[in-house]
Amino acid sequence: MVAPWSIGVDSVTRHALVVGATGITGNALIDQLLAEGWEVSGLARRPDTLRAGVRRIAADLQDPAATQAALAGLTPTHVFITTWARQATEAENIRVNGAMVRHLLDALAEAGTVRHVALVTGLKHYLGPFEAYAQSSLPQTPFREDQDRLDVDNFYYAQEDALFAAAARDGFHWSVHRPHTVIGAAVGNAMNMGTTLAVYASLCKASGRPFYFPGSAAQWNGLTDMTDARQLARQLIWATQTPAAANQAFNIVNGDVFRWRWMWQRLAQWFELEAAPFTGELRPLEQQMADDAPRWKALAGAHGLVESDMTRLVSPWHTDADLGRPLEVVTDMSKSRRMGFLAYQPSDDAFFELFARLRRDKLIP
Repeated sequence: MVAPWSIGVDSVTRHALVVGATGITGNALIDQLLAEGWEVSGLARRPDTLRAGVRRIAADLQDPAATQAALAGLTPTHVFITTWARQATEAENIRVNGAMVRHLLDALAEAGTVRHVALVTGLKHYLGPFEAYAQSSLPQTPFREDQDRLDVDNFYYAQEDALFAAAARDGFHWSVHRPHTVIGAAVGNAMNMGTTLAVYASLCKASGRPFYFPGSAAQWNGLTDMTDARQLARQLIWATQTPAAANQAFNIVNGDVFRWRWMWQRLAQWFELEAAPFTGELRPLEQQMADDAPRWKALAGAHGLVESDMTRLVSPWHTDADLGRPLEVVTDMSKSRRMGFLAYQPSDDAFFELFARLRRDKLIP
């Protein structure tokens, strides 16, 4: 076993293993790591789409033997866990996702090279799991990292506990990162508001139907914040290089706040749409887009888009969960700012830059 990592490790010894490498966070993190000169390995079930310069590792973390075999001989210094597997109940989420973290870190223990493990969770740490979302006794907003865990089952807590146990056993440092809704590019992702809204807006524009805000009055009128995947990547890397960040949990958002009644108009303008008036009525995207798969296939064919399967691009259920919250959600960033993490990303620009990338990559018309 190596001694716990020290700050200032030179680039020769910086070998990152990005787990969930093809997801929104994984993609952005890999881009940033390569730009900073890291050696990068990417683990995913299907890593074939990973960019050049990344060692591709195919593994299903739910299978401990397969995970052990896939990681045999790998000697990463830093591990970034950016993945989870959605299950039908929170009890299953806990069983499966806690086991995935254990299987990963057990497989890496023998090499003894890991110095830091970063785990990405999210604001369900404060809001509760999907099946009891924002329904229990919630801490006061803005959410702060020192607030106690909710007295409910939550797979984020199981992931953290697996991380803490492995760190105590193997002697590495850890960090936990809690983003709000993450905006970034990925295909086949289970939680993808940015691309979901881009597809929805494109369908509205093509058909002439109203561009309705799908969420609650609380979200329309209240303050909120978001997390650009690139902003999350910056904090993940920063935490590996900052002594005070060792063994700490951090909120991570863009640094601005907004109201959806303002942002919705901004998104409509980008797509050259008129935003429909908000009446306070919930209009969930899961219902609005229920019959849109054939329409998207036709639109993709007409514009030569590279993905005609709408289900690979959108996650209406998750966007509805975020935009339908009955309370204002704002996150405090003071903890990491006091330690020197000062990066900032305007949230409207995060959407606009994503939309431009989706159009450039022929994913939206």
